[in-house]
Amino acid sequence: MGALTAAAILFGAFFILLFSGVPISVSLGVASLVTALMFLPADDATYVVGQQLNVGIESFSLLAVPLFIFAGNIMNTGGIARRLVDLALVAVGRVPGALAHTNVLANTLFGSLSGSAVASAAAVGSTLHDRQKEAGYDPAFGAAVNVASAPTGLLIPPTTAAIVYSTVAGGVSVSALFMAGYVPGILMGLVIMAIAYVFTRRQRYPKLGRVGMAEAARVLLRAVPGLLLIVVVVGGIVFGVFTATEGAGIAVLYTLVLALAYRSMSWRDFTEVVTRTVTATGIVMFLIAASAGMSWVMAYTGIPGALTDTLLSVADSKTIVLLLMLLVLLVVGTFMDITPAILIFTPILLPISEELGMDPVHFGMVLILAMCIGTMTPPVGSVLFVGTGVSGVSIEQVVPKLLPYFAGLLLVLLAVTFVPELSLGLPGLMGLLE
Repeated sequence: MGALTAAAILFGAFFILLFSGVPISVSLGVASLVTALMFLPADDATYVVGQQLNVGIESFSLLAVPLFIFAGNIMNTGGIARRLVDLALVAVGRVPGALAHTNVLANTLFGSLSGSAVASAAAVGSTLHDRQKEAGYDPAFGAAVNVASAPTGLLIPPTTAAIVYSTVAGGVSVSALFMAGYVPGILMGLVIMAIAYVFTRRQRYPKLGRVGMAEAARVLLRAVPGLLLIVVVVGGIVFGVFTATEGAGIAVLYTLVLALAYRSMSWRDFTEVVTRTVTATGIVMFLIAASAGMSWVMAYTGIPGALTDTLLSVADSKTIVLLLMLLVLLVVGTFMDITPAILIFTPILLPISEELGMDPVHFGMVLILAMCIGTMTPPVGSVLFVGTGVSGVSIEQVVPKLLPYFAGLLLVLLAVTFVPELSLGLPGLMGLLE
């Protein structure tokens, strides 16, 4: 009962603060301190929670987070997005509704390189918006395709979501997580393209003109340097040439050299990129520090074990427990961004998943995929707001168009949850699973 009481105090205080408009990181820290004060003397509680805030970010592997954010910001400014959109146009230009499929493919490519669904939705959406409008596309439909496909890059490496999960989950292999994301991410993109194909055929949206071999080769050559980033960084990490943190540093150097070679970044652009990176890093690191305090309080009071026992006693079926977990994650995703959701719910749900026999790598993919869906759902879906903003349409216009994509992605989530091989097959073949 002590653990359940602690859970009620901890999460009650957190959600009261959160829905009162207090920032998530501050809500985490205050709720952790309030709960600790209920079980420890004031001096001890204050000292230990403060200490955990510092310990939470004392990790060499976490250096990869600001470095990948930096690399993503350079790519978003350095002209790489445009080259990837051109490549996607060539690849799917002969398919009916080509601009919709281009949007999906470009988001998958750029999102995997930048590691940011918001950056992908902004860069690709703004690049294709005018072309879709000229081709007669419904702006709400175009925005829905952009919003639905932008989060695919959060699964396909290199992705900071996997690095954050690895840190919180106690050092799960980043290489295994990277490889595990390919099949779910590609499956997510293919399902979105299939749904878009049905609607574009019905609306008779046009194909694009045939592109000659010389032009196709030129577009490919322009895009290859950006695509090589995946080969260099992911290949180096997976095959043990360097760590994830070193790979992130290489990604920064590589993208900076590309931006300079393309002559697409001025000194003013660079200073803005640095400013955005520092701001984003401060937010993420404060979140990680605050979540470390909450994790310690949960461990000290026995909350994860108590919640695991309670949930398993309520539902004795593995399927029911997994469905309840998915429901929790999907609800959380409607009002919380992916990084804080991973930080908060990994310590809670990972022990439950391990009791059910799930591999931590498999659970990581389920968690990240569920949160990807959450980024496009109201009321707080960050990708939804950015996607509608660059398209100039309202959320009320876009949400009805998104419903078929929600349904398709829910099926993908169920498949990834109940068919572990979709996540574990590739890292298993490469000998990356413990």
